[in-house]
Amino acid sequence: MKYPRTRLGLLWTAVLLPALNLPTALADDKSQATNLEPIVVTANLGPETAGESLSSVTVVRDEEIRRQESQEFKDLLRGQPGIDIVSNGSFGKNTSVFARGTSNDSTVFLVDGVRLRSATSGGAPWQYFPLKLAERVEIVRGPRSALYGSDAVGSVIQAFTLNPADGGRSGWIEAGAGNFDTQEVSGGVSVSGDSTRLSLSGLHKESDGTSIFEDGEDKGFRNSAGVGRLTHEFSRGGEASLVMVQSEGNSQFDGGNTDFMVRTLGLNLETPVSDYWLTSIQLSESADEQENFRDSGDSVFDTKSRDARWLNTVTLGVHEFVMGGELRVDEVDGSIEFVETSRTNAALFGQLRLNFGPTDLNLSLRGDDNEAYGKQETGGIALGHSFDRSHRLRLSYGTAFRAPTFNDLYYPLETFSFGGTYAGNPNLEPETSSAVELGFGGRYTAWYWDAAIYQTNVDDLIELQTTGGDTRPVNVSEAEIQGFELATGFSKDQWDLGLRLTLVDPRDEETDNRLRRRSHQSLRLDVDRALGDWSVGATFAASGYRYNDEDNEERLPGFGTLDLRAGWNFAEDWNARLSLQNVTDKRYSTALRFDGEEYLTAGTTGFFSIRRDFHGP
Repeated sequence: MKYPRTRLGLLWTAVLLPALNLPTALADDKSQATNLEPIVVTANLGPETAGESLSSVTVVRDEEIRRQESQEFKDLLRGQPGIDIVSNGSFGKNTSVFARGTSNDSTVFLVDGVRLRSATSGGAPWQYFPLKLAERVEIVRGPRSALYGSDAVGSVIQAFTLNPADGGRSGWIEAGAGNFDTQEVSGGVSVSGDSTRLSLSGLHKESDGTSIFEDGEDKGFRNSAGVGRLTHEFSRGGEASLVMVQSEGNSQFDGGNTDFMVRTLGLNLETPVSDYWLTSIQLSESADEQENFRDSGDSVFDTKSRDARWLNTVTLGVHEFVMGGELRVDEVDGSIEFVETSRTNAALFGQLRLNFGPTDLNLSLRGDDNEAYGKQETGGIALGHSFDRSHRLRLSYGTAFRAPTFNDLYYPLETFSFGGTYAGNPNLEPETSSAVELGFGGRYTAWYWDAAIYQTNVDDLIELQTTGGDTRPVNVSEAEIQGFELATGFSKDQWDLGLRLTLVDPRDEETDNRLRRRSHQSLRLDVDRALGDWSVGATFAASGYRYNDEDNEERLPGFGTLDLRAGWNFAEDWNARLSLQNVTDKRYSTALRFDGEEYLTAGTTGFFSIRRDFHGP
């Protein structure tokens, strides 16, 4: 059933009005706390606190990542505000991230500032990113094409890998094991001098996996990954850095297996031109290579994206102006003979950040020129006002677009074993969207809350259309997405609590059906308690029902899971952790195979690890 507009309005009013009536005494010195004010760099191409941002943002910091001991990146993202996860099973199986009701292709995934995605399918390889090697994850919701170009429609998610510590030497090693014959070993070392820092870290993980279909065989996963980072600070300011992340291995699925390799490589040079002007250059490359061994035949998909980005930041008092340009070249290779195997995109963009005491105004504009689908202009405007030192209101409007992928445009005609065919459509136009958002939040010494209500309209939606067994991507419809998000957290007296609530109604305007595989609601509750050398915690995550098909006939029921965890610092620099995911052994699915069979996720999953940290002069 479609949410009435009044229902979302009442939910917003119920949250907003009590906050507006909070006693001003509560906001006095309590807003000075820093433990609930993480720094965000993804939202506006520069550092700012979450409270200063005019966007809806979520930051998961290193202590939370280590404390939750999530086995896959999707487990960390699941239940975060506006984020819905769909997967074809556990342990490295195909994963999609739907942000604010948009498609998986409509979320940009960055690793240390480098975009990682497949140019053929368009989506990011979420299942292959090693969460163990990340120290922070930022989730910025809403349109960001004016800053990041195509595909930044629903969200931009950025993972930051481990950064070398300042001063001296340090390192760590960790080993763990769990059921499904899961084994993992990881470690890292960093060395820092007066102006140069070097760090290396890596992991190896293997698992026999579990069945992804009822009464099926176990499907395993193997992954080796590493991060290398070299940073040098110049005596007159600025720095140069080189960062490389690579993850490779094998993932088994029904009817075959995939050898994969994903990599990001970024060279950054940042230097001050004057006291008011900072310039930076980034040269980067990302690769997504997959070799699929199927019973029906083998295939190879190798894609690369090379980027050159120039950014200039000029500060004029409390105001800031950002101007930049970007050149990207996408290339594809493999066993499929695409009509076109490369395309170039050039862009110019700018952002103006103005501050007038308690009021902030952000303006952004970008123009993209792509040799495959032409020119696209996007922009955004955001206004924020602080009523006092704790409460802030924000209002924003932005446009975005999603580019058709190489598969969408150029995939050659293919006939499948079950009789159907698929082919690309070179006449596709990019999806375009506009979104408006109203948000309000409060931040105090021990707790915070943030709420947002939004509406996104998408035109020229790219969908697969089947006629007489022949399937083609076409621009066929429009979508309207309404949503509400609430996030709140509490940290005091060794307690850490976090609550996330999402209500979203993604609709095809023509049929009034819900967009396929999107849940309409989710809830996540994290509770952790430190007890001296011990710590305990739990996560409850629930998701509403969804439809696997665009006709809303194949309904998948909602579900809830409970995870438990415990940690013990049993000696100096030694730590042991035990995590139990889905302790109730809940059977659930978020997707169906083409024949209607459910893709099943793992039942109760246990993992025990021991870590040793090293420190030196």
